Amino acid sequence: MDLEIYDDTKNVPEEKIKLIEDILNFAGSYLKLPENTEMSVTLMDNEHIHEINKKYRGVDKPTDVISFAIEEDDPDEVPIILPEDEELDIPKNIGDIMVSMDKVKEQAEYLGHSEDRELGFLVVHGFLHLNGYDHMKEEDEREMFGLQREILDSYGLTR
Repeated sequence: MDLEIYDDTKNVPEEKIKLIEDILNFAGSYLKLPENTEMSVTLMDNEHIHEINKKYRGVDKPTDVISFAIEEDDPDEVPIILPEDEELDIPKNIGDIMVSMDKVKEQAEYLGHSEDRELGFLVVHGFLHLNGYDHMKEEDEREMFGLQREILDSYGLTR
């Protein structure tokens, strides 16, 4: 997976960055995504994610994770027409995840598990949203949360 990780806090230890890379690559393999799938993760504080949450979701408070999936079919976008006789391996950008590192710490403490477990949970949760999973309906929630648990347990980040 072609993964970009941005640390807006300028404080995230290298081992946490490595955990994000490893678990997202594992999750990408688990879902059998093409190797050249692109996405980004931005790590930020509560203040920054609060601004984004308010601006894009209309929710005036910080949250733990926000996903912005890249929409495939934008009717206003001019299509790129490629020659039919060429096979091109064009990467697919699935979108961006934003994680509040303040919330990672707060929620790990509240839930009584490690910050690594919480960080892994949040990035996998966001990653699944980027791949079309949701939890608005009960049956969708069961599917998404079950898959989340499978990925985290298989990776070794259990509660």
